[in-house]
Amino acid sequence: MLLSHLPHLNRTPAPWETGEKIPWHDPAFSAHMLAFHLSQEHDWASRRITTIEQHIKWLAGTLPPHARILDLGCGPGLYLHRLARLGHVCTGIDISPASVAHAQAEAQAEGLSIEYLLGDIRTVPFSGPFDLIMMTFGELNVFSHKDMEAVLVKAHAALAPQGMLLAEVHLFEEVRRQGLAPAHWQYQDEGLFCPRPHLCLQEQFWHEAEAAAVTRYLIVETATAALTEYGSTMQAYRDEEYLGMLGNVEGCNVRALREDEWPAGENFHGKLRTFVVQRK
Repeated sequence: MLLSHLPHLNRTPAPWETGEKIPWHDPAFSAHMLAFHLSQEHDWASRRITTIEQHIKWLAGTLPPHARILDLGCGPGLYLHRLARLGHVCTGIDISPASVAHAQAEAQAEGLSIEYLLGDIRTVPFSGPFDLIMMTFGELNVFSHKDMEAVLVKAHAALAPQGMLLAEVHLFEEVRRQGLAPAHWQYQDEGLFCPRPHLCLQEQFWHEAEAAAVTRYLIVETATAALTEYGSTMQAYRDEEYLGMLGNVEGCNVRALREDEWPAGENFHGKLRTFVVQRK
C-alpha cells in the first residue's frame, strides 16, 4: 500500500474489519515477535518470569499429580515448560510458528513431556480429557463472541471429571479505556511491526453498541514511504457476562481468583481478572 492511500482508509473501522488480530501466524512476523515474548524488560507479549513463577506456584498447589494440561495460546511454552518439570503431561497450541518451534526445541533439549501443536485454537481439534485447560493474558477477548463461545464449548467438553478451566480475561473498563485512548505516533529504528526505520501511527476506536475496541496500526517505512496496515479487536465483557459464559455448563462452579492467588503483574493490576471453572 502507498502512503497516498491513507486518506481512503475507513475513518472508523468496524470490529474485526482491519484485521482479526495481529498476524501472529505470519512466519516473518512471528520470528520477530519471539524476541518480545522472551524479553524480561516488559510484559508486552508474555509475562515476566517472576509473575509466571507465582502462577506456577498456585497451579502446583491445586493440580493432582501427573495432571494432563492443555495451554490454549501457549506462546513459546513459558508455562508448560515449568509445569512439565513438575511431572505434568502437557499439550500446547499456538498460531505462531516461531513460538512453537522455540517451545519444541526447548522441550526436546530437556526431555520434557510436552506436545506442541501449530494452529488456531478455534480450529485445531482437542478432546482431552484434561485436568487443566488454561487461556491466559486475555486470549479470549481477541475473538468474536461467536468464536469465543465455540472455544469454550470445546474446552468444557475436553475437561476431565474435577477438571479445571482457567481463563484470564480483560476487564470491561480496561477494554473501553483502550478503545477511547487518543491516537498517537512514534518513530522507531525497529519495532514490533517492522525491523527497519519507520513511523508507527496508532489509532483506537470504541464501539459502544458492540462493546468492542479496535486498534489500527499504520506502519510507514521511512526509506520507501510504504504503508502497511495492521489491526486488532478486543471484545469487552462485564463480570456477570463472563460468569454466565464460563459457567454455562451443568455441573460446573465458577469463581474469580484473588490477586494473591493469581497476580496480574505490575503493568496489569486492575486490568485483568482470572476465573476458574471447576467441573464436578
